[in-house]
Amino acid sequence: MATAGRTIKVEIKRQATPDSGAVTEKFEIPYRANMNITSLLGEIALNPTTTEGKATTPVAYDSNCLEEICGSCAMLINGKARMACSALVDKLEQPITLAPLSKFPVVRDLAVDRSVLFENLKAVKAWVPVDGTYDLGSGPRQFPQLQEELYPLSNCISCTICMEVCPQFNDATGFVGAATIAQVKLFNNNPTGKVLKEERLRALAGDGGVQECGYAQNCVQACPKQLPLTEAISDVSRDVIVQQLKDFFTH
Repeated sequence: MATAGRTIKVEIKRQATPDSGAVTEKFEIPYRANMNITSLLGEIALNPTTTEGKATTPVAYDSNCLEEICGSCAMLINGKARMACSALVDKLEQPITLAPLSKFPVVRDLAVDRSVLFENLKAVKAWVPVDGTYDLGSGPRQFPQLQEELYPLSNCISCTICMEVCPQFNDATGFVGAATIAQVKLFNNNPTGKVLKEERLRALAGDGGVQECGYAQNCVQACPKQLPLTEAISDVSRDVIVQQLKDFFTH
């Protein structure tokens, strides 16, 4: 229920096309308790009019689950990379500023192209190779201790916040980012997935691989799912070095 007289001020960085210039539009909407950023954008879509009274278009942004599971609604909220669905308006300083993630190509407004993450995941074969047209039977058993260790890594939602906050993730280094490295640890320790372990480690030994990490630890602080990213990077770094030594002495 709206509170009489109280409003929410928001400033949004907008860009109509990937090649057009960015502009900032200001909005002021009636306050309602317990709003998040996605509901705020929904209110703007109902009446897309700026504070100057200029009619505009609804703000484009990515979203799906609205409960911090899909990872698609990541954006810069008051300058900080966060999930729009879990960022509560009542806890944000006004005017609230919204902008697209800065390290990915803008598609429109707050929507960006994060396909680089999925290209990186393909490069390290971040999957369990069980495809086939026949019954493979039950999978190998896993010790509960291993399941507990790996489960947090399976919670990655591909939001790319770890890549956004990483000083090493840029065009100059081509660094694959913490999310990709964490998935390598996950699948290298899977009883079935480890069949591709050597290929994954060799991929991370190449350009943009694990050696590009500067251990700034921004990723582990910003991760909305609290994944043990720096621990995973350390473990994979060790495994990459061991694999390089094995390759050196066997070839």
